Amino acid sequence: MGSERLQEYKCPCCGGAIAFDSTIQKMKCPYCDTEFEMDTLVDYDRELRSDQPDQMEWEVRAGSAWHNGEADLLRSYLCKSCGGEIVGDETMAATACPYCGNPVVVMGQFSGALRPDYVIPFRLDKNAATQALKRHYKKRPFLPKVFQDQNHIDEVKGVYVPFWLFDAQAEANMRYRATRVRSWSDSTYHYTQTSHYAVMRGGSIRFERVPVDGSSKMPDDLMESIEPFDFSGAVDFQTAYLAGYLADKYDVDAKQSIERANERIKKSAQDSFARTVQGYSTAVPESVHVRLQNARAKYALYPVWLLNTTWNGTKYTFAMNGQTGKMVGDLPLDKGAVTRWLFGLWAAASAVAFGVSYLMWLL
Repeated sequence: MGSERLQEYKCPCCGGAIAFDSTIQKMKCPYCDTEFEMDTLVDYDRELRSDQPDQMEWEVRAGSAWHNGEADLLRSYLCKSCGGEIVGDETMAATACPYCGNPVVVMGQFSGALRPDYVIPFRLDKNAATQALKRHYKKRPFLPKVFQDQNHIDEVKGVYVPFWLFDAQAEANMRYRATRVRSWSDSTYHYTQTSHYAVMRGGSIRFERVPVDGSSKMPDDLMESIEPFDFSGAVDFQTAYLAGYLADKYDVDAKQSIERANERIKKSAQDSFARTVQGYSTAVPESVHVRLQNARAKYALYPVWLLNTTWNGTKYTFAMNGQTGKMVGDLPLDKGAVTRWLFGLWAAASAVAFGVSYLMWLL
């Protein structure tokens, strides 16, 4: 005689096993005392069983082969200190590595990489980058004054950074565990009622040119900080745009960049849907399912000014968007100024507290 496995339900609120309570004719959790209608649990269980893994596959045919003789105008340079490989035109003399500042050596004719699909030409020159760095120093109360006085720019380099640009149509389904809390009091007790909800969201979002830099020497957070680039300024790639600048040769290909692209797309989709979950006391994502359609990648070069400075034996690197002028970079901290500020804040708070206490005493 066959046997049928009993359905076991988990409490959506605390995760404990719940059972039918004959007294109230409902399902009840013995751990958090939450009560459930059977139909509600059946619908919730059906929704859980419908969860599917993400489907985020890409067609990566970014870049193309170089035209006949086009790569002959380029030269490859290797930094023996950090291992960075950069590209310049045939007229470029000896130069320094834009990442570590050490001299680079000419390897010879450039080869072994795809031809970019697009390039955003530099719109801002070296002087604009230098002035932007000075403005970056201003209005920073915790920046040591001597840093501004003694800090000198060691190197300013215009570099075309390789980016993989990802396009896709994303279909997303998300489930949130939400609550609404209501409180009231009578002459004897204070009551709190917490209602639990499974909130569903689904829809389609189009992503265009999600950028992921193809250089391992460029920290992702640094490059993402100088975004956005205005792609309306992009043109079809021509080697003439490299004249007077360096171009980083990608060492992270399109397939290796997919994971980062998926992270950015998934987070952006989650943020977009989360903004639609309103009217609840709390809302926690419980399930996220993203499917991509028509997912493709392209290869582009984006303009970045790198500025290297040294102070007190420590190297500081700043990056500026060569199209928009947005500047980012870490700055040293004047710990004495921070301590004085915190002491002043504490003193002000103490004075306010004393004033309030004195006023209450007078009243």
